[in-house]
Amino acid sequence: MKKKSPDRYHVPALVRGLAILEFLAQRPNGCGLPEIAAGTKLPKNAVFRIATTLAAHGYLARDQATQKYRLDRKLLRLGYAAVDETNLVGKALDVLRDLRDATGETALIAVMAGREGVVIEQVPSQRPIRVQIEIGHHFPMHSAAPGKALLAYLPAAEQAAVLAALPLPRFTARTLTTRAALEQELAQVRRCGYAVEREEEISGVTCIGAPVLNQRGQPVAAIWVTGPSSRLPANQFAKIGPMVRDQAARISQRFGWELLRVASVKRRTG
Repeated sequence: MKKKSPDRYHVPALVRGLAILEFLAQRPNGCGLPEIAAGTKLPKNAVFRIATTLAAHGYLARDQATQKYRLDRKLLRLGYAAVDETNLVGKALDVLRDLRDATGETALIAVMAGREGVVIEQVPSQRPIRVQIEIGHHFPMHSAAPGKALLAYLPAAEQAAVLAALPLPRFTARTLTTRAALEQELAQVRRCGYAVEREEEISGVTCIGAPVLNQRGQPVAAIWVTGPSSRLPANQFAKIGPMVRDQAARISQRFGWELLRVASVKRRTG
């Protein structure tokens, strides 16, 4: 008997909606309807109806001035449920507060989404001059401390695949724009357990980050502190870096990473 194709059970409107969401996920600044239609190869009328429906239910936001659509925060909540690892923000919030209090700077947590990082929570600095980043902000992996922290701890095959496809645009004179330079930086992150950003995306702003690992030793998130480079200069990296690394380890332990580390020590000493 001829096997039935699973495609016969697909809902065309849902398939189109998913195509629009995936298209916009790679364009954090948003797109207008003509661009979405061209990029997804869908009819303009269908794009209009689906985008309007998604916006009405909180999955897309439309800028009234530019008429561009972008993903809205409701999708982040679904992402938390999918990543789960479970209740990432809930397990990290007290640690972020401790890190903010210890350094005086804004502490944040992000996850990897495709070839970008996405900010999912922050605890702002209490200083009058501080760096704050909008929840849901997408950032490039090669120039941000949390991005480097996540990349450095990916399994080798996955890391190679991501690096092969990762764009490396220049933002400042300090941005790493070659794969060789980035791979060298990632090796250093693995050696010391934390990553740094030396004004590589925005002049005058530096960051120090570390990965959050699950029980398999794989990165599920990264935390970091960010502030003006006058308060987080390069000569403070060696002092603050271990602080960030240790606070990230606290969250990792809540995901069972400590069990993996203890087992590894027993294997080496047994």
